[in-house]
Amino acid sequence: MRRPIVSFRQDDARDWVAELACLHGQHVRHRPPLHDRAWVLDDAQRGDRIGTEWDCPLCDRAELPPDLDVTRTAGPFDARSLPPGLRRTHTVAAGMWGLLRLVRGSAGIELDVDPPIRRRLDAGTAQPIPPEVPHLVSLDSDAVIEVDFLTRAAAST
Repeated sequence: MRRPIVSFRQDDARDWVAELACLHGQHVRHRPPLHDRAWVLDDAQRGDRIGTEWDCPLCDRAELPPDLDVTRTAGPFDARSLPPGLRRTHTVAAGMWGLLRLVRGSAGIELDVDPPIRRRLDAGTAQPIPPEVPHLVSLDSDAVIEVDFLTRAAAST
């Protein structure tokens, strides 16, 4: 899945990491001949890449980024109380991750990533949902779910 680059930082080994809008980081090393990215070594050229898209295989696998904080929780919902907007294909907002948690029963989820994720969840399990990824949740009659919304806390100055 392609995600916009929002900034760059260096890791502990001084390698450049592209910070993506999805809250993942992806290394962008210049190591010819396999990785010919001389632009990484130049401040201005790196700056020119802000806003361009970079592949994020972690989003395709729906892997939750590290160091996220729960900003709010929606639910609990059962098959009767699930809001209409969550009964059809929908997305989590940009810059925010969802974490669907099964409190009781069973449910299904389909995520429109590459390849698609189709999963059955049982009580006590959870499924991360990347930002802006269309997904559909289907609750069994005995299911109770909650959805945590997570983001990275702004660095304090």
